[in-house]
Amino acid sequence: MPRKSTRLTFAVLATGAGVFAMLQSLIAPALPTVQHALHTSQSTATWVMTAYLLSASVFTPILGRIGDLIGKKRTLVAVLLVVLAGCLLAALAPNIGMLIVARVVQGVGGALFPLSFGIIRDEFAPSEVPGSISNLSAVIAAGGGVGIVAAGPIVSALDYRWLFWIPVAVVAATTLIALRYVPESPNRAEGKVSWLGAVLLSAWLVALLLPLSQAGTWGWGSARVLGLFAVAVVLFALWLLAEARSRSPLIDLRVMRLPAVWTTNTVAFLFGAGMYALWSFLPAFVQTPSSAGYGFGASVTTSGLLMLPMLLAMFCSGILSGRLAPVVGAKALLTTGAALGAVALGFLALWHAAQWQIAVVAGVFGLGIGLAFASMANLIVGSVPPEQTGAATGMNANIRTIGGSIGAAVTSVLVTGRLQPSGLPYGSGYTHGFTLLAVLCLAAALAALLVPVRRTGRATGTARATGEPSQAGRPTAVRG
Repeated sequence: MPRKSTRLTFAVLATGAGVFAMLQSLIAPALPTVQHALHTSQSTATWVMTAYLLSASVFTPILGRIGDLIGKKRTLVAVLLVVLAGCLLAALAPNIGMLIVARVVQGVGGALFPLSFGIIRDEFAPSEVPGSISNLSAVIAAGGGVGIVAAGPIVSALDYRWLFWIPVAVVAATTLIALRYVPESPNRAEGKVSWLGAVLLSAWLVALLLPLSQAGTWGWGSARVLGLFAVAVVLFALWLLAEARSRSPLIDLRVMRLPAVWTTNTVAFLFGAGMYALWSFLPAFVQTPSSAGYGFGASVTTSGLLMLPMLLAMFCSGILSGRLAPVVGAKALLTTGAALGAVALGFLALWHAAQWQIAVVAGVFGLGIGLAFASMANLIVGSVPPEQTGAATGMNANIRTIGGSIGAAVTSVLVTGRLQPSGLPYGSGYTHGFTLLAVLCLAAALAALLVPVRRTGRATGTARATGEPSQAGRPTAVRG
């Protein structure tokens, strides 16, 4: 049977992953509108984001592993159908409870990232893999930016429900094309799904991320927050024990301990903390009325336009990363991306009195995001066996999300720790928050220097294509 077009396959994967990335950020600027339209409280409305975060964190590594076991295309199509159902349910949701349920369903789409990376590795020629992964990473990064930029105009011109109706149409078409044209991956992992590992992984992730996302409402010293943190620690230890003893672990801890994997995951954690927190707080900063002593009183649409340089820069640098990786190596690009993030945030902490400064910061940070996203994906894919691609890239995405949750929670404490009589944060809170994020990105750049690079010895498959070694103890050949 002739091979399907890799261009069409890539277009399908990029569309699915891009839509999911867009759904992550698309609703955030519209939360006040949703709150008003569905007659709910602000604390309840935040569950629209929290439910999505928890669901994606749970399903991303689990379904990535299932794809490794039963077939990535089969799992991809199933996930697209679930996302389609989630978007349709959200568009029709008559109340906030149903919308939160719909967001839980949409979160299943987090598995599109590891499944897409795995299909590229299995189906594309070795020389095409690093560039394709870089391009897909650029689309994923840009998808988050599109959500921030597009939310305002969509809500203003139509209605917040169109934030879900538009993805319904796109995902439906993508599912049909994927079913017809995306080939089934030939590589299969041996074993079966470790359901004990899946349950424990889900439990400790929820126990960790739930108090992080709700601590501002519940209080950092509340019994619920401290109790859930304690439960997360215990469940995490039990999960490690269960995975170490399992003959077919959900996440192979031996792969997670590989030098190229754990160092890249460390960078993902630190850089994710800076990136997601900036996405959360920069729009709020520019929307603050100038009477607070800072901010520009921008509308949702205007604040989105100020983020447009980030969107364009991250897409361009992500595409460029695929061309540069064979020349300078993914490690150098990862280090550069994190360093650019630190420079941008350092500039923002010192200078944020004019809108052009915000636009410059957004552009420089976007360059960093594009380089970092593409490099992390290539380093993980190039360092693990083919049958571990889904699980390993899923955990990398999860670790980035965990870092983002922690970064956003800590930044929230700094920003909202002291409020003006008007109820708005002091400008110093934002300055301290941006400084912290700059330090986190700088730490990510330093951690990137620890990523091992072996210039000699035999490397195959993706490792050869990227100029990075295969360190998983076996060849990582990609079927061409």
